[in-house]
Amino acid sequence: MVRYRVRGGNALRGTAFIQGAKNAVLPMIGAALLAAKGRTVLRNVPIIEDVRRAVELAETVGAYVELHEAERTLVIDASRLRSPVLPAEIARRFRGSVLFTPALLHRLGEAIVEGVGGCNLGSRNLDFHYLGYKRLGAVVDEGETVIHVKASGLTGATLYLDTPSHTGTENLIMAAALANGVTVIENAALEPEVLDVIDMLTKMGARISGGGTGFITVEGVDELHAVEHTVMPDRLDAGVFAMAAAITGGELSLVGTGLDLGVVRYKLEQMGVDFARQGAVLHVRRDRTLRPINIITDTYPGFATDLQSPMMTVAALADGPSYIHERIFDGRFALAGELNKMGAQVEVDGSRAIVRGATPLTGTQVTAHDLRSGIALVLAGLAAEGETVIESGYLIDRGHAHLAERMRALGADITREISRH
Repeated sequence: MVRYRVRGGNALRGTAFIQGAKNAVLPMIGAALLAAKGRTVLRNVPIIEDVRRAVELAETVGAYVELHEAERTLVIDASRLRSPVLPAEIARRFRGSVLFTPALLHRLGEAIVEGVGGCNLGSRNLDFHYLGYKRLGAVVDEGETVIHVKASGLTGATLYLDTPSHTGTENLIMAAALANGVTVIENAALEPEVLDVIDMLTKMGARISGGGTGFITVEGVDELHAVEHTVMPDRLDAGVFAMAAAITGGELSLVGTGLDLGVVRYKLEQMGVDFARQGAVLHVRRDRTLRPINIITDTYPGFATDLQSPMMTVAALADGPSYIHERIFDGRFALAGELNKMGAQVEVDGSRAIVRGATPLTGTQVTAHDLRSGIALVLAGLAAEGETVIESGYLIDRGHAHLAERMRALGADITREISRH
């Protein structure tokens, strides 16, 4: 059991080093398994729990993996894949396990995903992955707790995504990269992380065009080779640190190559947060009263659903009511009840929430319901009076590397504890 203790009242100041992107590195580990010889080297790898699970899974199917934590580097040799089984004990804890299926299909002719029942297959998360494999010629057999995908070879086809999911887009690009003929993916995701994965696959020898247009064409090739690639910075990690400066009335310099916060920056500027760029460094400062905000989450380039929870916390300190409309995930408002325990006034009605600020926050014991609500509660703790104890801190570790150490370096009073109970 991991918990975080945060004592509020300190304005964060200094330089924050932004980690590599979680949503880019996980598909890249899956992509590395497509190379039948050589060693792939990934740099700027975030040392997070999801990466550890991905490494565990890659080793389980037969890859040789070295994770050099101090150098934030992964070395992957996938020349001897031996097992098509993604076992339940890892797959259940790691939703990104689906990103391994294209490599297993191409290299071993089948992928067996354990621990996902029929109810999961019809959910937004996975259905179009498997429907896409079917369109490319795979046979999908859905059991009670296992999904078995088989293919003696995939053939290019036209695919349409009902929603532009980045994982769905990446998965189908990987499946199409070694398929016979041309695949067209319509309504593809536009995220920069998808473009970074396409960049890596292109280095590996894939022929992919149309990245960032929503209309991707993949011309199948016979083989892909191992490459070296540097993972882009994590926009969500950067957004959280920008909000940490905003919520504490601090001043931070965010370091990460080509950092672009997009609409999140514009919304924070509307709230009274100042941004200034100096080359590759982005300065964030807030010395005025926070103004209220309206947010509608959307797929990229809209406001990221993953930053909606942290923004709800910032809105609790804004001078007036803020309105949030969550259009992507219906489970995103679990944070509201926890913030209200700390003194916030958040009212939820279906997919909409009103945050009535400004309310002083007081530290208490709260629970992270998912990664994003967890990091939002850390922000609340930074701004609250007294001590905030956040249970289920493991969820935070899934997406943010060495969080307590990085925040302490900026003046935060935060500790990460492991209890045996």
